[in-house]
Amino acid sequence: MEAYKRWVRQNKDFVHSLESLANGLTWLLPERFSESEIGPEAVTTVLGIVTAINEHIIDTAPDQDRQGSVEPYSFPYPLCLSALKDLETLVEVVAQHYYGDDNKWNFLAVTEATKVLVRLSLFRKSGYKMLLHGGETSNDKEQLDSSTSQYRAGLEPDGHHSSGYLSSNLGANSMNAERRALSALSRFGEKAKSVSNPAWLRRVQHHQAITKPTTSRVDRPTLSTILSEKGLRGALFLIGEVLFISRPLIYVLLIRKYGNRSWTPWFVSLAIDCIGNSILSLVTTSAAGVKNQMCDLSPLEKDEVKRRKLLFVLYLMRDPFFTKYTRQRLESTEKVLEPIPVIGFLTAKLVELVIGAQTRYTYMSGS
Repeated sequence: MEAYKRWVRQNKDFVHSLESLANGLTWLLPERFSESEIGPEAVTTVLGIVTAINEHIIDTAPDQDRQGSVEPYSFPYPLCLSALKDLETLVEVVAQHYYGDDNKWNFLAVTEATKVLVRLSLFRKSGYKMLLHGGETSNDKEQLDSSTSQYRAGLEPDGHHSSGYLSSNLGANSMNAERRALSALSRFGEKAKSVSNPAWLRRVQHHQAITKPTTSRVDRPTLSTILSEKGLRGALFLIGEVLFISRPLIYVLLIRKYGNRSWTPWFVSLAIDCIGNSILSLVTTSAAGVKNQMCDLSPLEKDEVKRRKLLFVLYLMRDPFFTKYTRQRLESTEKVLEPIPVIGFLTAKLVELVIGAQTRYTYMSGS
């Protein structure tokens, strides 16, 4: 297993290309989106799980664990969630084949409930940070990496500022001189301390540093500390994240009760997403000029906010909206482009794939 890990980490670009090719070819498998597609879907599931394992191996490479202030999780939550998402499609296909369209929602409800429990556990373990891609991406080091990369962008390899940096920032930011002065004072203090300490004391301190554990424990915020320190904004943020986590389960339970053709699950799910995104926008934008850690989003968290807004497009692909409106538009477009030799063929194939994928809840769930 260690040899495989080393090979994946050393050839990660090749692994990514191979995985993309294999996953793309699965859409061309025979009997895809047919009544008995357990075999092709099993192949897709296995490839997805293998891809998730390889990504986990790459993400947990030793050279990426340089920040001792970050406490690694003992349980691989991102890997577990990725495997559950890949397995959910196979569960849907098998349940539909053996138990029918109506009873498959029982199995999907169990799968979604499992994902909700894992995500809530990850949400608590991470110190109630925003879940990236539903918890499949770690939200631990991006803020420090971003600030470090911005600082290093103006440095030469030897650690000094480049001429371009000086020419563009000299006189533009008066804080640079203050920071350089503080840095010089800090280095002077460290040198003075090392000179004043006798050799025997430095040896004792070095021995103590070796014997102490190298990883430092991080005090992650708890629910009570967030509510006491962040107040209403912290409570709203927690409510928004819990709504985002639990929305797929509520949607499946409503479909199980009212049916896939009912507008009730569609409208309730849309309302939950609208409320959750509105709360997140309120928390992150209404505190202009107020220093609030809960409102300071990292670049990856900002991308996550945009991704969640893009998920609203999936409501065009969910029944009953798809059957009443979207499918008619697709079929009319196919008829218009059908006389064109190449474009007509590609459009027909694309519409066929879209209609086939829409029949699967897991492809359009956004969970």
